[in-house]
Amino acid sequence: MVNLRQLASYAPAVLGLASAAQLEQVNDFGDNPSGVRMFIYVPDNVETNPAIIVASHYCTGTAQAYFQGTQYARLADQHGFIVIYPESPYEGSCWDVSSDATLTHDGGGDSNGIANMVAYTLDTYQADASRVFATGSSSGAMMTNVLAATYPDVFKAASVYAGVPAGCFYTGTVNGWNSQCANGQVVRSAEEWADEVRNMYPGYTGEYPRMAIYHGSADNTLFPANYDETVKQWAGVFGYSTEPEETLPNDPEAPFTKEVFGENLFGALGEGVSHNLPNFEEEDLAWFGLV
Repeated sequence: MVNLRQLASYAPAVLGLASAAQLEQVNDFGDNPSGVRMFIYVPDNVETNPAIIVASHYCTGTAQAYFQGTQYARLADQHGFIVIYPESPYEGSCWDVSSDATLTHDGGGDSNGIANMVAYTLDTYQADASRVFATGSSSGAMMTNVLAATYPDVFKAASVYAGVPAGCFYTGTVNGWNSQCANGQVVRSAEEWADEVRNMYPGYTGEYPRMAIYHGSADNTLFPANYDETVKQWAGVFGYSTEPEETLPNDPEAPFTKEVFGENLFGALGEGVSHNLPNFEEEDLAWFGLV
């Protein structure tokens, strides 16, 4: 998968941290069938019963690259939450968002391993299970959608940067590539997409995470039709219309336009923006209710 490049723009904000806290690897965090790697950032001033953000990297990325290339760690220093940076075990560093295992609750795939990282962190740091969130870019955005579908009982809100709907990338193989999905050619109704989500955790009747969907209209890696399909998926889950209730130009900034579909879902499409999408980390914190 094409490298979603953010290091050049965002590394200085993190590399300049005046903090003794470091990104650390956790080797034994519980059941880990697919061999995903866990890295964690616990700020020096971690709060009592802290919130958790899971931040998943793009293809060709690493936990270290996403740690340095985004501002979540700097914001953790300010606000006292914990950041988990999972790392893909595969050559090319894409996430498995294509196998039956990862697309099933407790199915033994990457999503299962990441959920167990959260369980480890909740237990080890007495973190707040009501404040666990997910974010990710490109392949990590795909994984974020999958986590929201397979572990809706774990995650309370999520932000998705240039991804595809949960289940869209299905190939029946581990770490497979689905060109039809990438090219925006998988088109379904909102209810069909919602069923895709529900089938990943059969029998679940609880709430699903609040979802924020970001994409660029000039994305030629994961084509912009995937923005529409992802919005349709979560609108179907929440029972919303696929027509926005409110449209807000230059939000969160130009050239993005925010479309609000209900209290649990908004999308923001950047006109002329490529796959090299910026992260809006402070917007994420507001969406997660951490500021």
